[in-house]
Amino acid sequence: MLEATEEVLRRHGPVKATVVDVARALGVSHGTVYRHFRTKAALREAVTRRWLDRACGELARIADAGGDPEERLRQWLRALFEAKRRKAGEDPELFATYTVLAGENGAVVGAHLAELTGQLTRIVRAGAAGGAFTVADPAGAARAVFHATARFHHPCHAGEWERAGVEEELAAVVDLLARGLRG
Repeated sequence: MLEATEEVLRRHGPVKATVVDVARALGVSHGTVYRHFRTKAALREAVTRRWLDRACGELARIADAGGDPEERLRQWLRALFEAKRRKAGEDPELFATYTVLAGENGAVVGAHLAELTGQLTRIVRAGAAGGAFTVADPAGAARAVFHATARFHHPCHAGEWERAGVEEELAAVVDLLARGLRG
């Protein structure tokens, strides 16, 4: 059902897509869709959550991999950037749709951001525990790293992600942040 909703959103956009369109794509009545999702908003929320969660698995594996925390931090930030850039570049219409849906679903976005900063916190905490980073507040440092790199993962910057030199700019920001975390 969520895949069909994605396809309907891709075809019609978030303004024109309806539950009836989703039902038609599935070959069922709109009542069937409503049995699974009480409202159109609930369906859109589920699709948004699914879309945001897709990148979290790979990022969680990096966060929890063990090994050098600084290298994990670098890998995690590169993977986040690449995941967001891939989403924006491979299917720009759907990316634009999800940007609209994310704006409608603040609680889903908030949970997603909490998951991402939680992953970063695990990396920074491991670095602090092992002496690689000298931070008193790993969660605060993780939030600062996340916000400092927003240009490379926040959808409002998607237009910049294909620009020549953007990978080098990310690397320079991450180098600066890593030096700061080392103290």
